[in-house]
Amino acid sequence: MVSAPVLPPAPSWHPLVALALSEDVGTGDITTRLSIPAEARGRARIEARQPMVVCGLAVGEEVFRRAGRDVAYRPRHRDGEVVEPGEVLVELEGALCDIMVAERTTLNFVSRLSGISTLTRRYVEAVSGTRARIVDTRKTLPGWRVLDKYAVAVGGGENHRVGLFDGILLKDNHVAAAGGIEPAVKAALSAAPANLRVQVEVQSAGEVAAAAEAGADFLLLDNQTPEEVAAIVAEWGDRLLLEASGGIHLDNVRAYAETGVHRISIGALTHSAPSCDVALELDGEPDQAPGEPEPGAVAR
Repeated sequence: MVSAPVLPPAPSWHPLVALALSEDVGTGDITTRLSIPAEARGRARIEARQPMVVCGLAVGEEVFRRAGRDVAYRPRHRDGEVVEPGEVLVELEGALCDIMVAERTTLNFVSRLSGISTLTRRYVEAVSGTRARIVDTRKTLPGWRVLDKYAVAVGGGENHRVGLFDGILLKDNHVAAAGGIEPAVKAALSAAPANLRVQVEVQSAGEVAAAAEAGADFLLLDNQTPEEVAAIVAEWGDRLLLEASGGIHLDNVRAYAETGVHRISIGALTHSAPSCDVALELDGEPDQAPGEPEPGAVAR
């Protein structure tokens, strides 16, 4: 049984929640202050409006912890679960003013992250039965990278390097600046940390051979057709780790996977995933006096 992805460490994304609330709330929610009595209490729910792979509920809980301190936040699903339209993701109970303040920021996080996990799941299912693994890229929303990549993992994809610091990928500009594939690969190999492989971007069968002869064992096949990838896999697939990338989408990803390539990286997982439709709805009439929380509820 594959374990569920682990939410990144709090220091890596809590500042993003603080920033999101700061830009939305500013000096205070004027509309709520003017229209809702401070003592009003009630219940609400966050629900799915479309089929989706849930992601980001714990991030939403942190939003409510900071902005909705007098609200009980009760998730009804876990990240990675598939839900249908109308299913309740989270039940809320407490101060209506706090619920209103946290609403949009929470929905923004859950809708974007669920969009990434949902799109990733579609790619993963499209290559099911092959050995190809779906991998993300660094094409993430600035500041959101750890959460974007977490959402990819929730959807069943795998994470490529987080940034420039934890992986070696010689792209075309590195190769050009170094004077060619051979000097670029040899320079990287000569000083690479023991735990990092040297990956090289190649664009032809000739460049594949040059990179392999220089000592690389991990190649990025950039903008190759499925037929070109299949030919490279047939010759080198047992000796090199091969990743296809560029021009790959849901309509052709299966064709690439069936070449036998080991990995397929998709920038669209994080730069073009449509946000999922989620909404917050109030339940019933508001209470004017504080009530007792339900058993097991934790006030936030």
